[in-house]
Amino acid sequence: MAMNRRIYPRLALALLAVGFVSFMALNNLLFGGLRIDLTENRMYTVSEGTREIIDSIEEPIDLYFFFSDKATRDVAPLRSYARRVRELLEEYARHADGRIRLQVIDPVAFSEAEDQAAQFGLQAVPLDAGGEQVYFGLAGSNAWGEQQLIPFFQPEREEFLEYELSKMLASLVAAKKPVVGVVSGLQINGGFDMMSSQPTPPWVVMEQLQQGFEVRNLPLTGDAIDEDVTTLMVVHPAGLPDSMQYAIDQFVLKGGKAIVYVDPYCESSRASGNPMLEQGAPESASSLPRLFRAWGVDFAPDKVVGDAATALQISVAADQPPVAHLGFLGLGVEQISREDVVSGSLESINLGMAGALAPAAGASTHFEPLLQSSAQSALLEAMQVQMNRDPAVLLKGFAPTGERYTLAARIGGPAKSAFDGPQVEGREHVGEAQDINVIVVADADLLADRFWVQVQDFFGQRTATAWADNAAFAQNALENLSGSSALIGIRSRGRYSRPFELVQRIRLGADAKYRESAELLQQRLDETEQQLAELQRNRQESNQLALSPQQEQALARFQDEKLRIRKQLREVRLKLDQDIERLGMALKVLNIVVMPLVLTLALFGWHRWRVRRRRAADRR
Repeated sequence: MAMNRRIYPRLALALLAVGFVSFMALNNLLFGGLRIDLTENRMYTVSEGTREIIDSIEEPIDLYFFFSDKATRDVAPLRSYARRVRELLEEYARHADGRIRLQVIDPVAFSEAEDQAAQFGLQAVPLDAGGEQVYFGLAGSNAWGEQQLIPFFQPEREEFLEYELSKMLASLVAAKKPVVGVVSGLQINGGFDMMSSQPTPPWVVMEQLQQGFEVRNLPLTGDAIDEDVTTLMVVHPAGLPDSMQYAIDQFVLKGGKAIVYVDPYCESSRASGNPMLEQGAPESASSLPRLFRAWGVDFAPDKVVGDAATALQISVAADQPPVAHLGFLGLGVEQISREDVVSGSLESINLGMAGALAPAAGASTHFEPLLQSSAQSALLEAMQVQMNRDPAVLLKGFAPTGERYTLAARIGGPAKSAFDGPQVEGREHVGEAQDINVIVVADADLLADRFWVQVQDFFGQRTATAWADNAAFAQNALENLSGSSALIGIRSRGRYSRPFELVQRIRLGADAKYRESAELLQQRLDETEQQLAELQRNRQESNQLALSPQQEQALARFQDEKLRIRKQLREVRLKLDQDIERLGMALKVLNIVVMPLVLTLALFGWHRWRVRRRRAADRR
């Protein structure tokens, strides 16, 4: 009897282990490795928008994931992110059911795989000075031979990983470039400067947009938007006729997307030569009050945002130092939303005399700021800014309100028409929509060359060097809006990499060792250089042509010390990566093996308890 009591628990545990292994094998066999995503932000679950894009694939798409696996053996953080990218791509392929053919390639140096990466236009990136050249990008091609690239997956953009992958996939699914209709009161596509009597070239931002879109200019006096236009770009609509406003209204309510640039004081308008301005309307100001009310947006066309914290330095005269101008704003990462895919990766945006946007009282739409001023801001009269060209005058008596004013915002949700009925006889009138998609920007000068790019003439060719992200903002917005509703719905996700306290302690400890070694190296370098300088002076004084034994010993000692300390630095870095890799493996084992085992044991215990309870009830 005692023997049986010892045998039964061991037999039960053995059966439990066999049952657990059998369950895992049966799951892989029957359910194709069915997984339950228990991560906080559902990192391994593609969004509904992504599934819609995958479902729209008719012809197979080939994806080539290039990652230098062998060259990054000692770079744990990059390998961890590469694993995240690969697993998400595999999830895409799993949902596509054969319509996405994924290849994972390690482009070793001087291999055919490296040649293949080069043919796609991918380039290796050095990890550090003198370090390995690594590939970490994605190439895709569709049945028509069109190709799309993600040159390098940047870990700092991990929140937008799914969006970038789905955007690339959507581009491969689409048969042609999206059509962007442009309605503008400015000569953004080139024109004629009345003041200089010279033709003007197109704005650089328009030249760049034409690379990814079919840009079509629409007449200001029109009363309809072409049916194949997917997105509207409205720039400084000063005095825009009601007919075109009605066309924009209906376009948006019927599911079209729009980005609107208005301005309380547009400096670029002075050379526009806009013939459609209403009599008495100031050319420098533009707004769409009727449409804004319908969209739930408040905008004061007579107010300019002044910001002392982001004010740019401008030169008033050649013989005077630059002065901060409250109306010219240089936004940094603190003023640019990190949550939206349009602005999340941008570092700097410059604006000139921008206005303020706000959600209207009782609005049915939702209002998401993309660009904001700092808390050192206040509203200035546009006429005051226009009349006082001296920045110093604006600074006198400036009193910040402590409020952050919205300079650009995304508008979505239900909205009604700005018009009571059809404005064109015989045309169907849409009275409301459940979800509009509009981006409103309270500055049109943002697009002008002088606010973000330096243009030079190089042997008859125009070269553009950007020094701010203005064009990137415009392009990101159009790419996002021109995509399907599915793509627009994909927002930022959480990060795969978590700042575990243990990882932080490991990293901080290694960094401390690194800094200590680096300081020691620098100290010894300084001492050796002083010694060598002294020896050099002695040699010159004695007219020596060759190094003395003392000098040779000093040089040899320096070289030995340098090699030894460099070895120490490499060992510190290697140990850091190894510790992080071991921690990651431990967490992986915990998630894959330990947690399911604990759950199985818990289930077994619960079952035993139920059996004992039932037996006890039967005895009664």
